[in-house]
Amino acid sequence: MKIFITGIAGFLGSHVADRLIEQGHDISGCDNLIGGYLENVPSNAEFFQVDAVYLNQMKKMTKNTDVIIHTACTAYEGLSVFSPYLVGQNTYQISMSTFTAAAQNNVGKVINCSSMARYGQQEKSPFTEDMLPMPQDPYGIAKLASEETLKVLSEVHNFDFVNLVPHNIIGPRQKYDDPYRNVASIMINMMLQGRQPIIYGDGSQQRCFSDIDDVVNPIINSLTNPDAVYETINVGPDEDVISILELSERVLKVLNSDLEPIFVDPRPQEVAFAHCSAEKARNLLEYKTTVPLDQSIEKIANWIIKMGPKKFRYHLDIEIVNENTPKTWKDKLI
Repeated sequence: MKIFITGIAGFLGSHVADRLIEQGHDISGCDNLIGGYLENVPSNAEFFQVDAVYLNQMKKMTKNTDVIIHTACTAYEGLSVFSPYLVGQNTYQISMSTFTAAAQNNVGKVINCSSMARYGQQEKSPFTEDMLPMPQDPYGIAKLASEETLKVLSEVHNFDFVNLVPHNIIGPRQKYDDPYRNVASIMINMMLQGRQPIIYGDGSQQRCFSDIDDVVNPIINSLTNPDAVYETINVGPDEDVISILELSERVLKVLNSDLEPIFVDPRPQEVAFAHCSAEKARNLLEYKTTVPLDQSIEKIANWIIKMGPKKFRYHLDIEIVNENTPKTWKDKLI
């Protein structure tokens, strides 16, 4: 198949591209390199350094495409309440450009990678796909709006879609010099520089972390399974729920470090308990957890050591700066 991947230089998009190329598919994709690295792009994929927000460019790049896998976005839940314009444009607007190009070019299927942020703070966890979404930050709202728009365009213009909800993915190639997201990579990058990790609040926030290798397979399976069409499916583990404080302790153990975390004020609108049920993905997409968390942490650490620990780059503008803006960002403390 001829498959186009938005965000192909990003963490998720590049790993998906690698696997599809191994299977013999014809792969192309675009990326604006805000959230990815050029070296992530597979050498035998056709690459366009183009922002997916530009509709005319998207129409040109996706001609004669069988499937679009939409992974591109600025996945910044916490930052989105301080930079809503940036995150909205690079989440909802790029989705509209992508889905419009798909409809115009008679693309057969769109695989949309949404976010657990769609659920917001629910009364119970794990989150299941039948729960009423209640996003509580602009990023989650933009992701949910993208899903709803995709449903309408699919129905009107007669193309298939699958709505996947990967969550808390970790592994090599994640942008580890980004101070606004990727908690595990931030901790590891800081500790490898001899710096204490920073935790927002008391660290009791609960998450399940997904190794990238375990997430790619269900995405690939969604291409061909007819039972997945028009479905929303969580992708990621539901077995190893840990707190952010426990995550820091696991990182310390893997790195054989004695650096204690620094606790700072909580971030506004952060969801306290967030993990998803994987039951539907197990049934429809053969999802299974094969990589334990400590092994994922070790993989990230080895990759950062190979690439070289980096100073954090405050590469995005904070649009709203006031007393609620985290000091870690405002004063560049990470």
